[in-house]
This record gives sequence, C-alpha cells and structure tokens, in this order.
Amino acid sequence: MDGKERLIVALDHPTLDAALAMVDELGDAVVRYKVGLELFLSAGARALEALHDRQKKLFLDLKLHDIPETVARAVRVVVGTGGIDLLTLHTAGGQAMMARAAEVARAAGVRTLGVTVLTSLDADDLARDGVAGTVEEAVVRRAKLAQAAGLSGVVASPKEAAAIRAAVGPGFLIVTPGVRPAGAAGGDDQKRVATAAEARRAGADYVVVGRPIRDAADKRAAAAQLAAELSE
Repeated sequence: MDGKERLIVALDHPTLDAALAMVDELGDAVVRYKVGLELFLSAGARALEALHDRQKKLFLDLKLHDIPETVARAVRVVVGTGGIDLLTLHTAGGQAMMARAAEVARAAGVRTLGVTVLTSLDADDLARDGVAGTVEEAVVRRAKLAQAAGLSGVVASPKEAAAIRAAVGPGFLIVTPGVRPAGAAGGDDQKRVATAAEARRAGADYVVVGRPIRDAADKRAAAAQLAAELSE
C-alpha cells in the first residue's frame, strides 16, 4: 500500500452534510474514511451509503461491547448495509464476544478490529480502573486475545505498535489513532500520540487522523502531507 491507502480520515462531524462537504473537498486525496459514533448516531446507514456511492473505503468505528449474542446480532445488522471494510469492537468484551463478531463479519467480507486501550487513557487511568501493569502490557495482552479470537487486527496507539507487532507477528492489522503531522502541537485529549511516520515505522498498517485534517485551513494539503509521511 502507498501512503494514501494507509491514511484513514475520521469524519468527526455532527451532520452528514458537514461530513460530506469535507469528503468532497478532499476529493481523490483520501480514499479511506472512518465513521464513528457521532456521525453514525446522526445519520446512520445514510452515512455509509453516501461514502459507498463516492467509492470510498469505510472504517465503521462503533467499538461494539455487549454480550456475545447481542454483538453478533448487531454486527449482522451493520454489515448488511454493505460497503464496510473495517469494523471495531472492544476487546474488553472478551474472547467469546470477539469470536462471534468475527465469524459474522468474516462471512460478509468485513475485517474486524479489537480496540485495546483508548488513546485518551494512560497508566494512571488504568490503575484507577484496577488494571495492573503498564499500558503497553495491557495493550499487548488484549491484542493477543483478539488474535486468538480470530479478529483481523487491533486498534492501539502508535506508542504500543512495535510491541504488538513483536507479539502477534506479520499479517495481523494494527490501526493507530492518535496520529499527528510532524511538527504539530499537542493540547487535546489524546495522551499517547506520535507522527504518521513514527507510527508506520513502529509497525502500523493504517493510521487514523481527525482534527489535524478537519481543522486545517487547507485540508487537501494536510492530507497530502500525512500521506507523504506514510510513504517514506
């Protein structure tokens, strides 16, 4: 894959019109988009259909987490809309839940990703929740559980990508949010971040970028810069 294929742009917008305005502005500079909770709750399947009509590849980020039967049925509903390439569920749901979800999604040609530890959390947050050890240890443990359950890959911060790759080997997808352009300032709620090039060198297959493109004065230029970093 070239850098453009590895870039996933998050459509963090409250309305479908606003999201599609950015998609149309970016044009052929971006081929993959993430639809998360905000847009999915606002527009539902219409968002997925609109991106499919524009021949974009779709990452549906719902972080499904419930009992195995409920998640399996939810997966069956969302993959039935068509056009989805990647779908997330939360590894905290356990191996049985992930295995059921992966089975249903695989039959529809959809790849599943297990969310390990959100990039807004650090070691202190995990300790307060009773999770022992470092963030990296928790992420690797959950990545191995996801692999055993038959998922296609995991979502984790760039800081843990190298450790995951060492633990799971090649062929298991690593998708990293918390990616910023080289030289960008911090200051938001994501605590474990890195540049696109750093994430790629650490073993990430795809990177998810939201605010650095959404809030850029020249969105196409911002996307092109990130794609170039991923091609290095």
